[in-house]
Amino acid sequence: MVKLRASQINGCGFCTDMHTKEALHAGESQQRLNLVAAWREATVFTAAERAALELAEQGTRIADGAGGVTEEAWANAAKHFDEEQLVALTTVIVRQPAGGYQPGQFG
Repeated sequence: MVKLRASQINGCGFCTDMHTKEALHAGESQQRLNLVAAWREATVFTAAERAALELAEQGTRIADGAGGVTEEAWANAAKHFDEEQLVALTTVIVRQPAGGYQPGQFG
């Protein structure tokens, strides 16, 4: 869900398509995928998922001048994820600069 939300924010159609299909393949429901862009109003996400989606939105929008992740969002995420999980979550959210990809890098 985090990858999908970041892709939506970034406006990347290829990534949005990829992450939607991967989530469906992994057993995610169509309803939850449909609602990820409106997660604040949706009742289908757990508190931990909501914290991760909030972190994803704030972390993805750093380049938009939004000021980065607030202390409140970080503290909320820390309620649901341990330090190792927060590092993994942050790694998923961070935009990778273009131009450095090498063929076969991910598999």
